[in-house]
Amino acid sequence: MKLKIYQIDAFTDKVFGGNPAAVCPLESWLSDELMQNIAKENNLAETAFYVRSGEEYLIRWFTPTVEVDLCGHATLAAAYVLFFLEKQAGESVTFSSLKSGKLIVSRKEDVLTLNFPTDSMLKVETNLLLTSAFNILPIEILKGNTDYLYLFKNEKEIRTIIPDLDQIAKLHVRGVIITAPGNEVDFVSRFFAPQSGVNEDPVTGSAHTSLTPYWSRKLGKTHLSAMQLSERQGHLTCTYLNDRVEISGKAKHYLTGEIFTD
Repeated sequence: MKLKIYQIDAFTDKVFGGNPAAVCPLESWLSDELMQNIAKENNLAETAFYVRSGEEYLIRWFTPTVEVDLCGHATLAAAYVLFFLEKQAGESVTFSSLKSGKLIVSRKEDVLTLNFPTDSMLKVETNLLLTSAFNILPIEILKGNTDYLYLFKNEKEIRTIIPDLDQIAKLHVRGVIITAPGNEVDFVSRFFAPQSGVNEDPVTGSAHTSLTPYWSRKLGKTHLSAMQLSERQGHLTCTYLNDRVEISGKAKHYLTGEIFTD
């Protein structure tokens, strides 16, 4: 069997920046085992698979080790493929996920905007397992639907912090977001998910469903600028819409290829 595959760098305006995602358009679903093997072989943070269903596209996301409930950058990458490479979409495209509902991506020239459900978070009591995940103590810790969110003092701490990946892997969540006010943007962040097969994710769109409402309330504004401070870095613009979040960025086409599974 031969399958088409694209690799897109998401949340960046240049190749080798942002977060690379593989995208596989399908006519019908492959077995879970085969999709997981393809994601493992790709060895990227995420591989997205989509199948057209009427006017929508069913979508699923796999890390090298597990299927996840939601992935922002790979959804942005899938929309880029549809808008610019497969030529099947107009000014917006609707994805549907069994685990995350409807996800709409719109475009205005070369800027793509995700419309995702807002995460709900609650402050949690700290304990040794939580605080030993990093070499700096956080100001506070919150828990969302899939991730912990740690607040730190400033951008310098986010840049220089040392994660204990073994400790983070013991936490029963998808991953851990760390964040602080930014020097040149409203907030900065990093994301660690060794328990999901991704030690540090370059740019995590879905984490901004937690970050955007948090910083919107803290800063008293609904339109926010953000940067994820991985080695590749990612630039995002976020808008808080109460029960929904808009997350905007650019993407670049890196690779088009074919997968041979026989």
